[in-house]
Amino acid sequence: MELDPVILARTQFAFTISFHIIFPAFTIGLSAYIAVLLLLWMRTGKEKFHRLARFWTKIFAISFAMGVVSGIVLTYQFGTNWSRFAEFSGNVIAPLIGYEVLTAFYLEATFLGILLFGWNRFPPWLITTAAFLVAIGTAISAFWILSANSWMQTPAGFEIREEIAYPTDWIEIIFNPSFPYRLAHMLNAAYLTTAVVVLAVGARYLLANQHHEEARTMLRMAVGMIAVTAPLQLVIGDMHGLNTLEHQPVKVAAMEGHWHEDDPGHLLIFGVPDEEERRNHFEIGIPYLGALILTHDLHGTYLGLADFPEEEWPPVANVFYTFRIMVGIGLLLIAVGFWGLYNWRRGRLFDSRLFLHSVQHMWPLGFIAIIAGWFVTEQGRQPWVAQGLMRTADGISPVSGGSLAVSLAFFVIIYLIIFALGLFYMNRLIARGPFGEVTEEPAGVPSRPLSASTEATRRATGGRRGQGPGHPLEERKG
Repeated sequence: MELDPVILARTQFAFTISFHIIFPAFTIGLSAYIAVLLLLWMRTGKEKFHRLARFWTKIFAISFAMGVVSGIVLTYQFGTNWSRFAEFSGNVIAPLIGYEVLTAFYLEATFLGILLFGWNRFPPWLITTAAFLVAIGTAISAFWILSANSWMQTPAGFEIREEIAYPTDWIEIIFNPSFPYRLAHMLNAAYLTTAVVVLAVGARYLLANQHHEEARTMLRMAVGMIAVTAPLQLVIGDMHGLNTLEHQPVKVAAMEGHWHEDDPGHLLIFGVPDEEERRNHFEIGIPYLGALILTHDLHGTYLGLADFPEEEWPPVANVFYTFRIMVGIGLLLIAVGFWGLYNWRRGRLFDSRLFLHSVQHMWPLGFIAIIAGWFVTEQGRQPWVAQGLMRTADGISPVSGGSLAVSLAFFVIIYLIIFALGLFYMNRLIARGPFGEVTEEPAGVPSRPLSASTEATRRATGGRRGQGPGHPLEERKG
């Protein structure tokens, strides 16, 4: 059997980027959460914020390391599997990736060292500043990577000379037509995903009758964040969809399962797309709502798949179903946010067993939605590797299908081992909780009397739990 190198090269990149994307997304949100915790600690002096910041920093470090390891492979694939695309677009894509390393990765790595090893060596203001700089670095990293990816979706600011793209306007390249929407969509997804993980961990502790003060803090902060970011993601997604309809209408047609321009613009909840018959089977939808969303006109029309040459269609079923997975999870998280606010208002946020049991198992949902969204984005662009400029089949290296199959098999084995070990260690850290080890007093932070509950915990555990610094702004006593 002859192995198709295009399919294998695409599969390899899809596998590695699907594995990789969950870690940067988590670090973007988690770094911001740690920075907020440290700021609250500085302002209030409450030990729970300090303990939580140190606890989540350990998990952040693991996620950051796994993101770095899994991300290095992606850049190498441009040379090993996609050399023709690299030759065509290298003048544009390579500088953007280089800027990400220079402006973001070095910033993150440098100040992450202070967060990991400086708790007992530096004053609180420096640790808090380092946390904010790490959070800014993760956002800058997303800025450059999404700029490069968005250029592949909506190219701008270039000219073609001898079948090679040359930059003519870097502002147009960086801020290409789809970039603002993709950046906002991705950053908000990262913050939402992290909030769901924090919510799940807090619920897990309350159900296990552990770390009550920290768990309540996590639940309150997570519910508040989800209640804001989940509906906001729906708004950003709508704006992103309108931009995609303008620049990539065939992708929207596949997302919506829309075949003909004169078809009613139904919002399909479910269906089975049939590319041969150019229609959907077993449709379940809301009449005309799709047209209202996309055209702001109840009877508006937009192009369908049949209005484009069939060789320009993306894999319709894949795009159709993954889009519904992403949107379905988004709607579910909106419901979770409002459910949490309802329980909070009634004073039952920490006592509703149904709510806690439900949300403690929801931690993977944000990651699944992000991966589904990337599938919609990348498969919806097919058959182009750079929209309208180079077809995917023309961008691969002159490599055999056999060599790609072997390297793909190695990637799957190695990545699954890394992923399993990373999740195992993160779960162990979560099981140990914020009191997993002695919390020593950071340099320059004066002590203050422990609260009654903390002192009781300290006596019960021989002084190993419940210790922590006092208010970082308090004057040193004695």
